[in-house]
Amino acid sequence: MLAQIEASVKFIQSRTKVTPSIGIILGTGLGGLVKEINIIDQIPYEEIPNFPVSTVESHSGKLIFGELGGKHVVAMQGRFHFYEGYSLQQVTFPVRVMKLLGIQRLFVSNASGGVNPAFEVGEIMIQNDHINLFPGNPLIGKNIDELGPRFPDMSEPYDHEMIALAKKIALENNIRVSFGIYAGLTGPTLETPAEYGYVRAIGADAVGMSTVPEVIVARHMEIPCFAISIITDLGVPGKIQKVSVQDVIEVASRQEPKMTLIMKELISRI
Repeated sequence: MLAQIEASVKFIQSRTKVTPSIGIILGTGLGGLVKEINIIDQIPYEEIPNFPVSTVESHSGKLIFGELGGKHVVAMQGRFHFYEGYSLQQVTFPVRVMKLLGIQRLFVSNASGGVNPAFEVGEIMIQNDHINLFPGNPLIGKNIDELGPRFPDMSEPYDHEMIALAKKIALENNIRVSFGIYAGLTGPTLETPAEYGYVRAIGADAVGMSTVPEVIVARHMEIPCFAISIITDLGVPGKIQKVSVQDVIEVASRQEPKMTLIMKELISRI
């Protein structure tokens, strides 16, 4: 695995002179942050050795290098999911690559279903914890000692200082944000009413099909993480409706400018 990561890094470094300090993973319908980046280089995933290729229509599949908020960044425009048939190690492979490229912090966005009865469609939730409900863990298998310890601590999956600063930025810009726990499931089906009830009963506020594996791997490498969700549908009794991917993208795109403002300002201030 380490040899594959290093081969990918070597290829990428032959294609860009940018040394990023910030890594960004963009979720469904949330690719607009890219418009704020002063793009220097773009590399399609299919050209990068050992890289998975996104099979989801709403994920475009490029590694973007540039400047945002006065920092050099690398952004994944299109992420990988367990439900596409990739292993959790493959899903998180790009996070390993970004670490070796130089990132010191990871920013993640996602579209998710809200199970907190206080939430509304379009709610912006800053994640302060998560529950791993994937059937496995990306760290299962031989540990790569050069990257992190066998038993990494997960007492602070999401960086408290970045969360506090994001709250301040939201207040300054009159953006309503909530804070909560994200449960990560496999998908690709959306949850049944009973599954929504289960997720709520175990303490989650939102549920989605990503983010958790990437954050586990980032924390294994001691990268501080910040994650933000847009609640695109509700899994609350009496409010559950049929939802299509297009519905999810529509809500996410509508709220995206607020999320983009928070992330851009946060990146510039850290």
